[in-house]
Amino acid sequence: MTDGHRDGGHPRRLDDDLGWMLGVLFRAYAKAAEHALHDLPGGPRGYQVLTAAVAEPPRNQGAISEELGVDRTVLTYLIDDLAERGLVTRRPDPADRRSRLIVATDEGAAMWRRCREELRHVEAHLLGPLDPANATAFRSSLRRLACEAQTRDPLRDLCTVVRQARSQEDGNAFPDGEDRSRTGPPKR
Repeated sequence: MTDGHRDGGHPRRLDDDLGWMLGVLFRAYAKAAEHALHDLPGGPRGYQVLTAAVAEPPRNQGAISEELGVDRTVLTYLIDDLAERGLVTRRPDPADRRSRLIVATDEGAAMWRRCREELRHVEAHLLGPLDPANATAFRSSLRRLACEAQTRDPLRDLCTVVRQARSQEDGNAFPDGEDRSRTGPPKR
């Protein structure tokens, strides 16, 4: 089962599929995290916003929106809900008076610590089948992949991956021989 193949070398249907593996882990994590964060406005998304609000230096809503990949309008509602509970506050940005920094209150920082501890239990349960060294290596690899994926344009990069895979299947490079691994789709 660890190599993704049955006897005879035939691929298994799903256990070697990255999307399936990520989906199973994500659903298990999301279900447990939702339960652990049921008292926090916005659940896991609210936790991510609160994490950003606890971090130093404080950031404005636009920066948090970009980092979390959350639409600004949706983020506004999440921040409103957290502010209504007294967990975050909006403070004028000394560098730009039109902008507001999202900052955790003392109560918000305490709530974040409690939620973080609950999520550590969720993570320990999810990673429980791995020995400590493998769990650490898994987290490190996942962090690296997540950070790298965060910096890429997924549509451009995925198109490049598909074109490269098709070219390799055909046994040749791009038709014009140009390397487009970082430049996006061909210009027409």
